[in-house]
Amino acid sequence: MNLSSLRTTARQTPARRRDRMTAYRDFHRQSIDQPEVFWGREAARIDWHRPYDKVLAYDKPPFRRWFVGGETNLCHNAVDRHVAGRGDQAALIYVSSETGEERVYSFAELQEEVARFAAILQAQGVGKGDRVLIYMPMIAEAVFAMLATVRLGAVHSVVFGGFASASLAARIEDAQPKVMVTADAGMRGGKVIAYKPLVDEALELAGAAAPGKVILVNRGLAEAPMMKPGRDLDYATLRARHLDDRAEVTWVESSHPSYILYTSGTTGKPKGVERDTGGYAVALAASMDYIYGGAAGETFFSTSDIGWVVGHSYIVYGPLIAGMATLVYEGLPTNPDPAIWWQLVEKYRVSVMFSAPTAIRVLKKQDPAYLHRHDLSSLKALFLAGEPLDEPTANWIAGELKVPVIDNYWQTETGWPMLSVCNGVAPQAVKVGSPGLPVYGYNLKLVDEASGEEVGVGEKGVIAIMPPLPPGCLSTVWGQDERFLNTYFGGFADRLLYSSFDWGVRDADGYITILGRTDDVINVAGHRLGTREIEEAVSGHGAIAEVAVVGVADALKGQVPQAFAVVRDPSMLADPVRRSALEKEVIARVAHELGAIANPARVFFVNQLPKTRSGKVLRRSIQAIAEGRDPGDLTTLDDPASLEQVRQAITRA
Repeated sequence: MNLSSLRTTARQTPARRRDRMTAYRDFHRQSIDQPEVFWGREAARIDWHRPYDKVLAYDKPPFRRWFVGGETNLCHNAVDRHVAGRGDQAALIYVSSETGEERVYSFAELQEEVARFAAILQAQGVGKGDRVLIYMPMIAEAVFAMLATVRLGAVHSVVFGGFASASLAARIEDAQPKVMVTADAGMRGGKVIAYKPLVDEALELAGAAAPGKVILVNRGLAEAPMMKPGRDLDYATLRARHLDDRAEVTWVESSHPSYILYTSGTTGKPKGVERDTGGYAVALAASMDYIYGGAAGETFFSTSDIGWVVGHSYIVYGPLIAGMATLVYEGLPTNPDPAIWWQLVEKYRVSVMFSAPTAIRVLKKQDPAYLHRHDLSSLKALFLAGEPLDEPTANWIAGELKVPVIDNYWQTETGWPMLSVCNGVAPQAVKVGSPGLPVYGYNLKLVDEASGEEVGVGEKGVIAIMPPLPPGCLSTVWGQDERFLNTYFGGFADRLLYSSFDWGVRDADGYITILGRTDDVINVAGHRLGTREIEEAVSGHGAIAEVAVVGVADALKGQVPQAFAVVRDPSMLADPVRRSALEKEVIARVAHELGAIANPARVFFVNQLPKTRSGKVLRRSIQAIAEGRDPGDLTTLDDPASLEQVRQAITRA
């Protein structure tokens, strides 16, 4: 059954759920059984400078290459190709409720700014394959920098502006960028966050890996001393110098890396997820149609940040590739008041909106009248992702907006959804609490943690993908193929499967519900944080001998980190004032090392951590007690008193 007939079936029988499910399953099955046919058809959604020779090369499992030999460019597909037909159409809408700035760039204007920025980078020696590290707030220049980098065939590494200097330095050391692009400051809730001091400290920490050039966008918000003449360059000055310069597109082979995006792992060192070019562009182009239902000329509003994968895929590349305007927003959902998002939906006729459950829970605490001040008739759907969507939140926002609220599940590694309902293929029912069905392209399995064998309906299993991974998913870990293999494909003894490190359960209709992580990564307001990284920051305090960090369920943020620490000198805890001061010192150290986003909600002090007789810390039991649950099987616990200490520490608080 071909695509057109599948869509015809969905249109002719919209009330017959079984037929719609059959249509989608046939569509999904072809993507798994005939990937070359399926993705060869989808590849027509983007421009190719040189046609590809082969849709899929899978001669070195689990490594694969999509659209082998084809030459294309992400920037061309996101910007240049639209100029001829819709050059005057809005492409980038920048709004800052923090500074009051608001500007709309057409596709033609965006092309000029990006090509000019690319010329600036080119003048600093950036070329094909070089890395450009971007440490920026949510401003238009950040998007220019991303698009300009891939225009040159270079590789960008965007680091979230909330990360502290040590975290930034670690990413500099790994990516070894030739140029860094930053700003004097960002703003959040009216508070100025100075970037340049953090950048200068990170560059010192990075040593020989530090870039030779730092381009600074000065917003006039904070002091930004140009520490090193010749290294620190003012963007406004460079822009004036290159006002009439335009860098041409550099065509790259489909498998050429487009960007590196670092994600937390179970070790202290973040993983650099490497994304290709052609496969990513095709996957995003298809997803804008099949999953998000966006069309050229409409407006897409993602409330994420460019430092996260949602920002890469669905603030920058996805909407622009689809010929949509993308709304880039700097600010909170409640400032200047809780109607700000809906004001923007009305003003810019937003058709598709993408946010996170945490943000909706924040808005749920406000007067619902704010939701009804503005005309939201342009909005077709609200998509939510980044963390599990609870039923009360989903029902509340759906009831208020009167539009479909659609969950979707994916990861930094996959780059686009693994689970959702694909209404662009065949309309499907939404089941609150479940992100939906396996998305086309993903041969998704629920498997036993040890054997890798599939589990049955209603049974808990690890969400896994049978390779080859579809287009758009990570190619490898930057510079570490062995880590890619061991981390993602080394979890099952006799089966080559990609592990998501998430538990799930499937119902009789095939819908999957996410149950939580299998590893030590926690999800705070949609941001993944490695507990190991937080533990290393805490243990760096001179008074701390040992620590365990767990993610604890939180009604607003989904999860928050809590630390359980053993001090070197127990006598210092006798004084409640000193105990409180030590907790504040530890939290401040985490903020300095990793940024405030990683701050533990609480630091509890105990004399010993609960461990097995072999010395393994029982983090899941600690987590269970912190959440008021049964700690489970404790037959391997070395000293029952240690778990009681955890319980008492929480009770005292």
